[in-house]
Amino acid sequence: MKRLLTFAALALMVLGSMQAQTTDVIGKQNIKLKSRMMTPEALWAMGRIGATAASPDGKKIVYQVGYYSVKQNKSHQVLYVMNADGNGQQLLTTSAKSDTDPAWLDNNTIAFLSGGEIWSMKADGTDRRQLSKTDGQAEGFLFSPDHKHVIILKSIPFHEVIQENPSDLPKATGRRVTDLMYRHWDHYVESIQHPFLYTVTDGFAIGSDAIDILNGEPYECPMEPFGGIEQLAWSPDSKSIAYTCRKKTGLEYSISTDSDIYLYNIGTRETVNLCKPADYVAPKVNPTITLATQAVNAPENLKNNVGYDQNPQFSPDGKYIAWLSMERDGYEADLNRLFIYSFKDGTKRYIDWKSDVEAFCWAPQEDKQAILYFLSVWHGCCNMYSCNWKGEVKQLTETWDDWTSLQLANDGKRILATRQSLSAPTDIYLVTPQPKAKDKKQKGTAASGSAADIQQLTHENDHILSQLTFGKMQQRWVKTTDGKEMLVWVMLPANYEEGKKYPTLLFCEGGPQSPVSQFWSYRWNFQMMAANGYVVIAPNRHGLPGFGQEWKEEISGDWTGQCMQDYLTAIDDAAQNLPFVDKDRLGAVGASFGGFSVYFLAGIHEKRFKAFIAHDGAFNLAAMYLETEENWFSNWEYDEAYWHRPQMPRAKKTYHDSPHKMVEKWDTPILCIHGEKDYRINYTQGMQAFNAARMKGIPAEFLVFPDENHWVLKPQNGILWQRTFFNWLDRWLKEKN
Repeated sequence: MKRLLTFAALALMVLGSMQAQTTDVIGKQNIKLKSRMMTPEALWAMGRIGATAASPDGKKIVYQVGYYSVKQNKSHQVLYVMNADGNGQQLLTTSAKSDTDPAWLDNNTIAFLSGGEIWSMKADGTDRRQLSKTDGQAEGFLFSPDHKHVIILKSIPFHEVIQENPSDLPKATGRRVTDLMYRHWDHYVESIQHPFLYTVTDGFAIGSDAIDILNGEPYECPMEPFGGIEQLAWSPDSKSIAYTCRKKTGLEYSISTDSDIYLYNIGTRETVNLCKPADYVAPKVNPTITLATQAVNAPENLKNNVGYDQNPQFSPDGKYIAWLSMERDGYEADLNRLFIYSFKDGTKRYIDWKSDVEAFCWAPQEDKQAILYFLSVWHGCCNMYSCNWKGEVKQLTETWDDWTSLQLANDGKRILATRQSLSAPTDIYLVTPQPKAKDKKQKGTAASGSAADIQQLTHENDHILSQLTFGKMQQRWVKTTDGKEMLVWVMLPANYEEGKKYPTLLFCEGGPQSPVSQFWSYRWNFQMMAANGYVVIAPNRHGLPGFGQEWKEEISGDWTGQCMQDYLTAIDDAAQNLPFVDKDRLGAVGASFGGFSVYFLAGIHEKRFKAFIAHDGAFNLAAMYLETEENWFSNWEYDEAYWHRPQMPRAKKTYHDSPHKMVEKWDTPILCIHGEKDYRINYTQGMQAFNAARMKGIPAEFLVFPDENHWVLKPQNGILWQRTFFNWLDRWLKEKN
């Protein structure tokens, strides 16, 4: 669940891929704000930078921006081009259709998606041509380096789990389900994506031939729910395709995270698994208990890459391939390692690093100091690092920011990257590695003395940001009840005045293993909270990455133990030691596991808080065990099914401490929010919590969205969410009750 609940990065992926059809072109809004304080309308007026790509010669950069219309309740994606120094920015697309996924075909030709087809245009936006003819089915693409072939992602019917209805009942709406994994994220699984191989003729025209790389296989590629074209890669010689796939369906799929990297030869059409030997047979498992204790995760079996393996990239010389790899099956929050495979001898190795690798790219061959660049979270910030063949790691950036993507700028010297923070939305940067020293280091630690030159290229939202007053952020370290040091971010109100006390919010993170880093969110936006006059206390409690794997794993099987004490420690420290915090006006808010945290804190807070808000939170863990679609998550986190007798200690504690069993201690107003299309944590969880509060006579509201999933993606729903959120808090933390 960790990868699904990193709100900033993952929300941007989904929002960036939306292709809304509009009657009027929605573009950049040069608005004059009525207030210096952030409003929901100002937030939704901001452009959201998505995909970026540098031309082969590194002289130009094309990038995607999404704009949103609250009035039309729609989004529109457009493409810009600029020089590599950030000058000469030009809007390339002006049609009512969204244009997305830009890629360079040569130094003067850009390919992109529009209306379910691949198009091309010159770098100045002229000579727009349709390259593919797929009846609007193209959902992603990747040209081979020699431009003789292209991979096109298309959805195909899938009836392995939900059976096809009889042809003589065309209006029947029933779904006959015969196995698990029949729903994923926010939809019923009645189609899956496959990569199709097409030939390309002169002028980049795409032929009508199509070879399904997974022909006859009932498996998805890329993987649901967020996988995209980054899960496939061309070899430099254009002869092979590496792709990510979890070759499982139904019950087997729902309890396993075991995906592999496959190598497809376009000449012979043969496929080889790079992660496992050809004769590998997975051990049988019990689907109702954690895989942690089963044979699939026995030490002798871990060498077979039984966890998540995804996002392959070939080295520039084609001798190696790297990918992201987790060691254990069934554990989606395992350490995300950077893995390297040698085609010469089939050996595999990984970079020994202390935290999750979020993204990576190969260094140019001209860089003699590094083979790979990567992003990783440490101490609440996602920074950029490099590593060499010896496995030595150097930190390239040391800023209070989240770097969210990186790739080569194709000039042999620099990295094209995107960055955001708690006080700034995403912009595009060029980073030039400039190591200053060769300090001694130990495995799993970054050498000091490393640095990089950072050049900001875009200022997408400066016309809005320049009109706003933002709250200032502080970093605080607090000692936990088990004697550890915990990082806490503190955001001051935008209208902060020395000597005044302010209502204060405890922010509870989701995941449960996603970081409280420097994310910019279009819903859980700390600057929006600051604009409404609130202090925000955001602890990096036990269970979050960026503080070592031991710290991160302590939450599994212990959702209601140390992590909850960390929340109370953080808010108690703020109330007692920060002079601007009003201890009599405290609230707690959070989503997903953060929503679960709010429901649990409501039963143990001993009148610390005056208001609660839980979004998409788990309330009844026994019910959630059978409601969520990715069953590996509950198995790993709870240890086993709730009906087992006797129960393992962690399972017994988990089910005993479920928030729905603590409602008798609830005494504080609570707002419950949920999306009906949330199939990760079903909306019935929020409904139960609201109903329980009202039956107890506790003031409560239930904001339910019939058309939203685990997030809130539609503009007007987003505005409603913000207004309801702050109206509720103001009622209980600002007004006299």
